[in-house]
Amino acid sequence: MDTDTSDDGDAGRGGGLTTGEVARRLGVAPTTVRTWDRRYGLGPDAHTGGRHRRWTPADIARLERMCALTANGLPPAEAARLAREEPPEDTGASRPRVGPPPRRAASGRSRAGSGLRLGDVRQECKGIARAALRLDAPALDALLADAIEEHGLVTAWTEVILPTLQAVGRKWESSGDRYVEVEHFLSWHVSGALRRGARPVAAGRPGAVAVLACVPGESHTLPLEVLTAALSERGVPVRMFGGALPAGSLVEAVRRTGPSVVGLWAQARSTASRPLAQHVAAMEWGVRGARRRPVVLPLGPGWAGAPMPGLPRPTSLAEAVTAVEQYMPG
Repeated sequence: MDTDTSDDGDAGRGGGLTTGEVARRLGVAPTTVRTWDRRYGLGPDAHTGGRHRRWTPADIARLERMCALTANGLPPAEAARLAREEPPEDTGASRPRVGPPPRRAASGRSRAGSGLRLGDVRQECKGIARAALRLDAPALDALLADAIEEHGLVTAWTEVILPTLQAVGRKWESSGDRYVEVEHFLSWHVSGALRRGARPVAAGRPGAVAVLACVPGESHTLPLEVLTAALSERGVPVRMFGGALPAGSLVEAVRRTGPSVVGLWAQARSTASRPLAQHVAAMEWGVRGARRRPVVLPLGPGWAGAPMPGLPRPTSLAEAVTAVEQYMPG
């Protein structure tokens, strides 16, 4: 992860933001800010002595314009030219301010400088959205890791990552075939961040494990990946089988592991199979007189159209984590 070790001290000295603080605000790597300065002349207007450079609101406004233009597909050199020529807004340059920018009260919505409607979200969403739209892998990995480390996995997913994924999905749906690469890029890097944080946990005894799988025909694995990571973070042994697991393979996996809990993800109603869930819930193992069955958790919006009497149906990541922990043996 790129860190700005050379000029991140004393934020208030010099009346502006450091390069590292500007990079975090924009959702880019500090090296990107320096490259734009060196290559395209987008550095601070005022220079201070020594290594420390301070960015005023007017300087930052140019960089935000650069982010918005490159996010919409303009080549960096052309975007830089336009960013330099664009007259700065009234940024209050005579009153430099250190800290997060104010919310825009006019619409109550954030577009992250990209046309993405994020709504009233955490500041980190904007940086992640900008990095994803620029296809900036190093910055995106760093921002995702920072969000998970700062907020914890459940909060980072619920309040930072998921709103950004949903905004990209809405943009894709409303823009024809555009932005598909952004959604795939963001999803891939989120998956990588989850895997890096999910350390496999050994089962303490037979059956003390949770099995997670997508139902046949279902390929949306990311929600199960985040649940796997969240459970691993809490020391719960998990066996994750990914997307579109055939029914026979699911039954065999349950038979071989003898899990306490089986979570079945269905994104669409067309893939949610009540007969399959009921079959898994009726499976038994163990010695006569002490037979055990798994608790089946229907997960995902697809099960809303196929209610399962007697089976809990968590509707959020936090609820799913609680439900799995509740049914694991103590």
